[in-house]
Amino acid sequence: MTDTIDLHLADEAATLAFGARLARALTPGLRIWLQGDLGAGKTTLARGLLRELGYLDRVKSPTYTLVELYALSRFNLYHFDLYRFADPDEWEDAGFREYFNPASVCLVEWPEKADGRLPAPDLRICLDIGEHGRSLRITGLTEAGRTCMTRLQSGTPGI
Repeated sequence: MTDTIDLHLADEAATLAFGARLARALTPGLRIWLQGDLGAGKTTLARGLLRELGYLDRVKSPTYTLVELYALSRFNLYHFDLYRFADPDEWEDAGFREYFNPASVCLVEWPEKADGRLPAPDLRICLDIGEHGRSLRITGLTEAGRTCMTRLQSGTPGI
């Protein structure tokens, strides 16, 4: 098992499908950073993940609310978008630290906007826009992250 997986995602459907596969590998307590430029597919990936976990309502980027809570049957999932942070101290002021706990999964878009104030990630997912779709790199950064990647690889043909 490798600590890094590189994939090509040809279109939105492939990004949604990868999100669904990732959802099946999640366990409570995971912290996942979603990184990439505007339009790279971060929220699309989150939408695929949430659909697989049974959430059927609209999934939107929490750009203006900063965080969306999804109370799911297996765990609470917090989807953060820190794009609008002008100062990393806004992270401390927002009081979000308690959401990072063993009973929840946290997806964080634009984690670099908190400039090192976030708890360390278990997985880092980087999405890049290419000429023919997206490239995705997922890296397991902790034992929990590497275990998630093992589950992802064992349950996903072609990964």
